[in-house]
Amino acid sequence: MMEQNVFTKIISAELSLPESKVGNTLQLLAEGCTIPFISRYRKERTGGMDEVQIAAISDMNDKLSEIAKRKETIIKTITEQGKMTDVLQERIEKCWTATELEDIYLPYKPKRRTKAQIAREQGLEPLSMIILMQREQNPIQAAKRFVKGDVTTVEAAIKGAQDIIAETVNEDERSRNQVRGMFRREAMITSKVVKAKADSEEAAKYSDYFDFSEPLKRCSSHRLLAMRRGESEGILRVSISADDDECMERLKRLFVKGAGPCCRLVGEAVDDGYKRLLKPSIETEFAALSKEKADDEAINVFTENLRQLLLSAPLGQKRVMGVDPGFRTGCKVVCLDAQGNLLHHEAIFPHPPVSKQVQAEAQVREMLSRYAIEAIAIGNGTASRETKDFIDRIVKAGVVGQNPNEKPVKVFVVSEDGASVYSASKVARDEFPDKDVTVRGAVSIGRRLMDPLAELVKIDPKSIGVGQYQHDVDQTKLKKSLDQTVERCVNTVGVNLNTASQHLLTYVSGLGPTLAKNIVEYRREHGAFTSRAQLKKVPRLGPSAFEQCAGFLRIPEAKNPLDNSAVHPESYKIVEQMAKDNGCSVTELIHSDVKRKSVNINKYITTEVGLPTLKDIMAELEKPGRDPRNQIEEFEFAANVTSIEHLSEGMILPGIITNITNFGAFVDIGVHNDGLVHISQLADRYVSDPTHVVHLHQQVKVRVMEIDRKRNRISLSMRGL
Repeated sequence: MMEQNVFTKIISAELSLPESKVGNTLQLLAEGCTIPFISRYRKERTGGMDEVQIAAISDMNDKLSEIAKRKETIIKTITEQGKMTDVLQERIEKCWTATELEDIYLPYKPKRRTKAQIAREQGLEPLSMIILMQREQNPIQAAKRFVKGDVTTVEAAIKGAQDIIAETVNEDERSRNQVRGMFRREAMITSKVVKAKADSEEAAKYSDYFDFSEPLKRCSSHRLLAMRRGESEGILRVSISADDDECMERLKRLFVKGAGPCCRLVGEAVDDGYKRLLKPSIETEFAALSKEKADDEAINVFTENLRQLLLSAPLGQKRVMGVDPGFRTGCKVVCLDAQGNLLHHEAIFPHPPVSKQVQAEAQVREMLSRYAIEAIAIGNGTASRETKDFIDRIVKAGVVGQNPNEKPVKVFVVSEDGASVYSASKVARDEFPDKDVTVRGAVSIGRRLMDPLAELVKIDPKSIGVGQYQHDVDQTKLKKSLDQTVERCVNTVGVNLNTASQHLLTYVSGLGPTLAKNIVEYRREHGAFTSRAQLKKVPRLGPSAFEQCAGFLRIPEAKNPLDNSAVHPESYKIVEQMAKDNGCSVTELIHSDVKRKSVNINKYITTEVGLPTLKDIMAELEKPGRDPRNQIEEFEFAANVTSIEHLSEGMILPGIITNITNFGAFVDIGVHNDGLVHISQLADRYVSDPTHVVHLHQQVKVRVMEIDRKRNRISLSMRGL
């Protein structure tokens, strides 16, 4: 409890949040509540904190818990050495900074047999103290007393004593903080090519870093990660350093007390301690810190892109044709019903080298008619542009037998990133055990149009292709962040309890793989759920899990309309009382603006339920089960631009944002190679973060700035458009 209060104070100060709200949030997390549940249904206790703030509290709590465990180990180790004092123990107990804690521990930390340790074993520690005090006028005479055993000369005695002083300098907290300060202010990161690899093919992509240097504090995430990747591949040598002379000078001010003979020996020991021990240690520390910072930035970019992708506009339940385009192997075509079930599949060959265009057109027309297709999803990979042109011609000519009053079939290009990963996964094999990977991939493309979220949750987020250097960052941290993002998106939208896949249900607050599987099996055995209360009959789904998940699960055909809303079952009595007070049913309250507006929500405030919850309830009654995602829009590339050869500088073209990094955004303009809009070209004003200006799948206008046909690179601009 004492520790929890300390954590609350530290987190509150660090995140600038009220202590009481932080304490309540930590208590809810300790009780097993999920972040989406706390954010949505416990606003009174958190002060209305959003999921990002609650996740930050949770992360800091985890870090402090790790530090607490580390402190236990440190105290135990020092105590066992017989070196623990009341002052030292108090310092350790009051310390909650990992770096400071390790500095305190460093002199006591068990280490390999160092030069200093050997010198101590030779009995040279008293000599090191004599020299370090710098009062002895004749250190050589003093050293003669220590020439014995393994120490055969005066020089060896003095050298051993200096080794001890060098280690003392390295382990001194003032030294480490002095050098840290220099690194923090002035450190440069430098990258050089390994000469033996300079002309290799794999080195070409790192050519910008063959002889590169800049202040570490100004080094962007993508540049640092690129250098570290080049280093791991053996192509680059990367170092971080400050001004060595200045660092040594500052250390001497701490340890050298004058100009006598002992002072000279201490100065030499300081230089040695800095070069051999302290500098490599601090460089390693700053390499780790800068990598962690770069990782965090890259992970933030990735999670924001993933969030936007998962919350992409859905078409909804329509009969869809999914097309995985291709040249030599043809286009794989599937027809899906409004629930995404596979009805039919076949291959067509409208493009070279096979070029059976007439036959392919007949096949497509027949499928459109037979399965009453309402929309077509075309993957954006190889042959996408050519396939869309082919399909567009068919659609514009009209479908034989189609009722003139029916809406024309709409054609959409869909991102197929990760579709091949899904098609070879266990999830896909379980869904379609008798179909090959090409059919599964086309199904995934079709379903992505209907509901991107429901389909994309089946794919490892790292394989979706919307990050930067995702394989170079801390994989544990990346997975945690991406999983939280998927969970947040799933619970923001809500899930249809009767149609959701096991994989989608896994991400619902309070469920997980086992309960998701049990829900699907219960549904298969007993039929569709008719009420949320039925969830309590699912094996192993106890009161706690029900509390966490119920508000995020929807039942469109439920007898109680609240079961198809974000109103939590714990609040049903409030709504029922509102309806009773208005002399109507809950259904009438939902459908009548007049009756809802006559509700005075202040009447329903209690010690447990406050205005935040009541306002959420009223908003939900106005539009129960509302999907927060936008409406999907059709898009057309420029008709006369289909390859990089058709581009010229100054052209203004329509495009779609396909990926966002912290240095800009990539845009598909229909020429098989995405162009880059550098961050400086995103707007007519300064942009610090591309996500403040653009979002994934946004339709934009761009101007062609530069074309590098040799490297297939296109530079674009959105300024002035």
